[in-house]
Amino acid sequence: MLVNIPYFINNQGQAIYYGNILTDEQKENYFKELLNNIEWENEKVIMFGKEIITKRKVAFYADNELKYTYSQKTKKGTIWTTVLLSIKNKVEELTKSKYNACLLNLYHDGTEGMGWHSDDEKEIVPESSIASLSLGAERKFSFKHKITKETYSIFLENGSILEMKGAIQKNWLHALPKTKKIVTPRINLTFRKMLG
Repeated sequence: MLVNIPYFINNQGQAIYYGNILTDEQKENYFKELLNNIEWENEKVIMFGKEIITKRKVAFYADNELKYTYSQKTKKGTIWTTVLLSIKNKVEELTKSKYNACLLNLYHDGTEGMGWHSDDEKEIVPESSIASLSLGAERKFSFKHKITKETYSIFLENGSILEMKGAIQKNWLHALPKTKKIVTPRINLTFRKMLG
């Protein structure tokens, strides 16, 4: 565990970068386990009134079949796997927060990303912690203030945690920019506190 935790953003919300928290063996084992044993499905989103199927794959795990609606689609939580619970416990110990859901994303390479958005859906407990664990390829992650348009970027290394909390979803957008330089996959787990 890191002693000096840097605030990546501490202005109208917080983004805290903990860096790598896993051993090389843990990173390798978690990545293989999640890649092969998660119930991945292609993301279906509504854009400009049409349903688009993305290359990126997603999965949603949660307590008590919690539901989550975003991009006009509702997901029902799958029961936690043993490995996901193990990871969740590590993240909760680090962030001192409790989570009851996890949205997972599988990006096959750098040509798959995520545009500017906020995790501000009505099912998420307002201003609660969202902790993002990155496994696999190191990717650039960016923030943009909704009013001032001020931007910050950080490279999320394999095994690292980025925590977002407070009013950050209200005041900032975030994105995972696409790049042709990355040719290997990344799995991202975002642990959330959902309204029951």
